[in-house]
Amino acid sequence: MSATVVCACAYALLLALRSASAGRELRRQRACPVPPSARRMQDVAVLQPILGGDPRLGEVLDETLRALPQARFHWLLDADDAHAHAAVAAVRAAHPGAAIDMWVLPPAPDGCNPKTFKLEAALPQVEAPVCLVLDDDATLSADALARLVAALDTADLATALPGYRDDGECWPGRLLARFVNDNAALTYLAPLAWAPPVSINGMCYALRTERLRAIGGFSPLRHALADDLAMADHVRAHGGRIAQTIAPVSVRTSLDGAAHYVRQMHRWMLFATLLLRRQPPRTRAAIVLLHGLPPLLLWAMLMALAWRPDLAGAGAVAGVLALRAWAPWALQRALGVASASRPLLSLLAELLQPLHLLHAACVRTVRWRSRRYRVQADGRFHAA
Repeated sequence: MSATVVCACAYALLLALRSASAGRELRRQRACPVPPSARRMQDVAVLQPILGGDPRLGEVLDETLRALPQARFHWLLDADDAHAHAAVAAVRAAHPGAAIDMWVLPPAPDGCNPKTFKLEAALPQVEAPVCLVLDDDATLSADALARLVAALDTADLATALPGYRDDGECWPGRLLARFVNDNAALTYLAPLAWAPPVSINGMCYALRTERLRAIGGFSPLRHALADDLAMADHVRAHGGRIAQTIAPVSVRTSLDGAAHYVRQMHRWMLFATLLLRRQPPRTRAAIVLLHGLPPLLLWAMLMALAWRPDLAGAGAVAGVLALRAWAPWALQRALGVASASRPLLSLLAELLQPLHLLHAACVRTVRWRSRRYRVQADGRFHAA
């Protein structure tokens, strides 16, 4: 048996295992009804730290207000962020009846996570029973919110499943959408067959306000740049349970070119290295096997075929490419994610993953919109 066939079979086996596990978890959660009490938007405070710089900021905030008209919003802005203030003013003028509390805060101190700094300042004023932390480039439907709230009946924290809006405007944006949409279910849902979540999707998660305050609120997270990983660790340290739900959160970020795409992937991969360092050896090995090995097998399969082409190897590669095009599409369709099928971009996105990971391992400075941070091995950071 040729090296091409061996690598192709190993890749197909891992993909089939992950897809079947994700599909099983999806069906299990779909079978659980959402009680009517979870649909009371008035019980939810939506905490949104807002940072200017994305041209679609106002558009996304407007969409969120329309989707959750009865929730109370807490918009948290920097005092010196003129772009965010202008975008927020326009959105508020278009929704005069919306329940919006504005928080204008000084810049976060060096070494303090700006997002956590804002959330920490707003939490004492929250009166709603449920806190929903939602990024300013993310939108959530009423049904998805109800599913998150319902999950809090048996968990301390419930997190959503991300999906990127593929607007088809530029190839870096389409490439980023392919990376997120192809991997969301495989990354967040598939491992639940064997173990509880090791982290959360920081773009969107919910906790009961009373429970959040009981474990210290957001204060213990202030010095961690990867606030989602820090929150997951914090909840588990207090004996809490995390629920990874199938509630979809739609993310819409404008990419202005290839460099922006590289910066975004670098930031995510650097956070992934922080997560990996914190895991015990068995969990670390499982993460490497399920998520790190498939792109390497894909590279090995293609290189082996190019080095020594043969009919059996070509057939195996064709089968693998067909499977990897179908499996994410089928999962996205089952989740109700409206995403165009772009098999070549999907293949490129996976092949680039080891390069992005190597970049993150070598370069410890990340950029988020107008800010740059130097990240330490323990997750702490300072302005660069």
